[in-house]
Amino acid sequence: MKRFAALAFALSTAGAQQPPAVKPPAAKPPAATPAPAAAALDRATARRNSRHDNTRYDAFFRKYSKRYFGIGFDWQYFKAQGMAESELSATARSNVGARGVMQLMPSTFQEIQTKRPEFESIDDAEWNIAAGIMHDRYLWKLWEPVGPDSDRTKFMFGSYNAGEGTIGRATAAAHARQLDEMRWPNIDQNYVVLRAPKP
Repeated sequence: MKRFAALAFALSTAGAQQPPAVKPPAAKPPAATPAPAAAALDRATARRNSRHDNTRYDAFFRKYSKRYFGIGFDWQYFKAQGMAESELSATARSNVGARGVMQLMPSTFQEIQTKRPEFESIDDAEWNIAAGIMHDRYLWKLWEPVGPDSDRTKFMFGSYNAGEGTIGRATAAAHARQLDEMRWPNIDQNYVVLRAPKP
């Protein structure tokens, strides 16, 4: 009711002569920060920024996307994947056991490690990123029949995140519904159906 009364008052006085606006007094400038406090603040800011430096792993993303996908593939896809998976945290751990920047399951990392023994530790950011992009390459090849790269990229990232089996079941469900199982919108639609709770 108060809002209505205030609105009615504002409307009734809209055409009335308004008093001239009074300027508020100028704010006093803040007192100068003492040099030791400013230095401590600068150090704290630098520490905080180093923890949130989104460019710290760019060299790894560039190197391994070029190695496993070639120079024509945009390395920033994989950086975005790392940001989505872990916010680029090398110490991230999921409640199901996925670890590192790329949130690899230890079993997946071990399987990759049998082919690439130089990938020393799942907890090392470089090897985690390398293994994640190498796993993406495996998924990219798996979805070669999909055709257009735009859909193929979605199949690759969808499989990485939800699992090959889940996306495989979604393609089977799309096929059963007489939809083109090689088009991502049909898979996405069936994935949602598959993930819905059963009555």
